[in-house]
Amino acid sequence: MNRRDVLKVLALASTTQCLAAERTIKQPLGLVIHSYWIRRARPVNPDFGSVAEPLAFLEAAAAIGARGIQTTVSGLEAPALSNLREAIEQREMYLEGMIGLPKDQADVARFEAQVVSSKQAGATVLRTVCLNGRRYEVFLSSEQFRQFAEQSWKSLTLAEPIAAKHRVRLAVENHKDWRIDEMLDWLRRLSSEVVGVCLDTGNNVALLEEPHTVVEAFAPWTFTTHFKDMAVSESEDGFLLSEVPLGNGFLDLKRVVAMLRKAKPEVKFNLEMITRDPLRVPCLAPKYWATLRDVPARDLAEMLTRIRNHKHPQPLPTITSLSHDQQLAAEADNIARCLIYAAENLT
Repeated sequence: MNRRDVLKVLALASTTQCLAAERTIKQPLGLVIHSYWIRRARPVNPDFGSVAEPLAFLEAAAAIGARGIQTTVSGLEAPALSNLREAIEQREMYLEGMIGLPKDQADVARFEAQVVSSKQAGATVLRTVCLNGRRYEVFLSSEQFRQFAEQSWKSLTLAEPIAAKHRVRLAVENHKDWRIDEMLDWLRRLSSEVVGVCLDTGNNVALLEEPHTVVEAFAPWTFTTHFKDMAVSESEDGFLLSEVPLGNGFLDLKRVVAMLRKAKPEVKFNLEMITRDPLRVPCLAPKYWATLRDVPARDLAEMLTRIRNHKHPQPLPTITSLSHDQQLAAEADNIARCLIYAAENLT
């Protein structure tokens, strides 16, 4: 990767900005900080500025025409929160926060402080997760998953009154942890106006659930989104799952947008395009089933059939063999292509 190649990618990003400027109303996507998975962690090339701080991320997102951002703002001092809010308002963008659930009563004060700081920056929707990992990798038994479910319920019941007190909405992501019936169960039990879903349009493929069915099930509960397209390929122990630029995967994105807008017209669409090697979903290996023993064999058969019917025409993209500069360029290219696709197709 030489400087000329890097500049080509930056030119593509500039094209995205021009499209967005011309079609502001038609660009539906904000940007999740995870889309800068590589650049956020180790930005070495000076052609790609840092996005580690929220204001820098906002500026990078604004430069390529994104409508808003979803990121963590906790830890910022009051002046920085004020500056961030002012910058968002000046650019007529939006901010959604990210926050960790309280683990126990002693952790509630930390949670509430982060809610307050997020709201001071302008966020009224806060994305969170119950599990920072993948169910089939983290847990070795159904008992471990049961304990996780109990802890999640405790955390949610501690968080809910704080969210209600400060009038923010807590959006829990389907993060390769809950299948549809499990997540709907605790959502209905909690029955809260301020706790809903950050709907990831691709995650539940890893739990053998058809993605459009997932969208339909969670749409009435959705406060915000991680919007993405997915590609799949068979592997020896199951399948590989990969985020790909919008329009290059097997999701019917227009159908997804239509279902969500029908259920929640105000919902924000936030691009989460993580440039990385494909994820291995070992659904033919014994460990995978440690917490999924009640999943019907039909779901496995239908997923394997779906993968064969939607096999990606090329090998799924990998980046670990690329230099850091090449990885940065690939990431910028993927994000730019997604925003261009959205501006042209998801009106």
